[in-house]
Amino acid sequence: MFADRVLSGMRPTGRLHLGHYHGVIKNWVQLQSEHECLFMVADWHALTTNYDDVGVIESSLWDMVIDWLAAGVDPAQATIFIQSKVPEHAELHLALSMICPLGWLERVPTYKDQIEKLSHKDLATYGFLGYPLLQAADILVYKANRVPVGEDQVPHVELTREMARRFNHLYGREPGFEDKAIASIKKLGSKKSKLYQQMRTRYQQEGDDEALDAARALLADTQNLSIGDRERLFAFLENKGRVILPEPDALLTAASRMPGLDGNKMSKSYGNTIALREAPESVSKKVRAMPTDPARVRRTDPGDPAKCPVWQLHQVYSDEATREWVVKGCTSAGIGCLDCKQPVIEGVLKEQQPMFERAQKYLDDPTLVKAIVADGCERARKIANDTMKDVREAMGLGY
Repeated sequence: MFADRVLSGMRPTGRLHLGHYHGVIKNWVQLQSEHECLFMVADWHALTTNYDDVGVIESSLWDMVIDWLAAGVDPAQATIFIQSKVPEHAELHLALSMICPLGWLERVPTYKDQIEKLSHKDLATYGFLGYPLLQAADILVYKANRVPVGEDQVPHVELTREMARRFNHLYGREPGFEDKAIASIKKLGSKKSKLYQQMRTRYQQEGDDEALDAARALLADTQNLSIGDRERLFAFLENKGRVILPEPDALLTAASRMPGLDGNKMSKSYGNTIALREAPESVSKKVRAMPTDPARVRRTDPGDPAKCPVWQLHQVYSDEATREWVVKGCTSAGIGCLDCKQPVIEGVLKEQQPMFERAQKYLDDPTLVKAIVADGCERARKIANDTMKDVREAMGLGY
């Protein structure tokens, strides 16, 4: 009924690091070859917490897009765009705010969590309270049916589903729906119209799920229907109102295994990151300076890899043979800590090398990046505008 479409985004609030790559972008690279993907620079979302420091947004935006391209996001396969350059996001956000109960926003778990974590900031703003609704608009304006998220973001997708259901309940039963549906059936042609009616009757009177599936397939294969006619006939099959905004599903992604230089999760706030395109000499210096098992005071002291942050990086970058060498050498004091760190350094540099190579042409000619984004904004806006035509009409604003 709707396109198989993925929507995801990131806020431009600083340099990307290897935690972003392993937690988000690596998954994007896989998804872009399997689905229609839209990847968004979420600059309006950045303002929800950085409204008093907007300089970081502009300075980070283009570097972030280059990082995406360097990491393997392919503009020939995916649409890369900037949220604020598609004003339909803001329009749908405003429309949804008219029907969103305040309590739905206040109960989002991450709202209270972020208030506590960012207690040094004044976040008693509508923008911060309403950012999950803006996220819902981001998704629904493209009628995306898949949203890659971690477990902590599932409540945001559920809010999006609730908003879609509420919108469709309020506005999906358009005036004269049945008459319009009958008119849409006639557009199928005499043979297909008869088949559609027969299968609809079998499903509604006998509960025949095979008839429902066959009718859906018939509609999907019919090329001469408008989007509105198609949606109306899908809804008419089950005696439902028209689905204007489809409910998306959360596409759960595995939690990032990327540890920081101190053993905690890699995060800018912990100061334990390796940037996506960090200079090789800086990578080497940072890894060599990593803390190790406190029991290894002297070179001859045996250690326990499980107590060493470097071991966590071996889980990401080393093969089984290297990990066996580390365990044997560390527990017997057969290798020193600098010996142990060298394969990690080599693994990180090997991962980064193609990123540097892909990034270079965009660094040499920044107009290439801006052209990619301009094209992506144009494509994204076309989809969003089609959605907003339906939304405006449903809300009585189609004049």
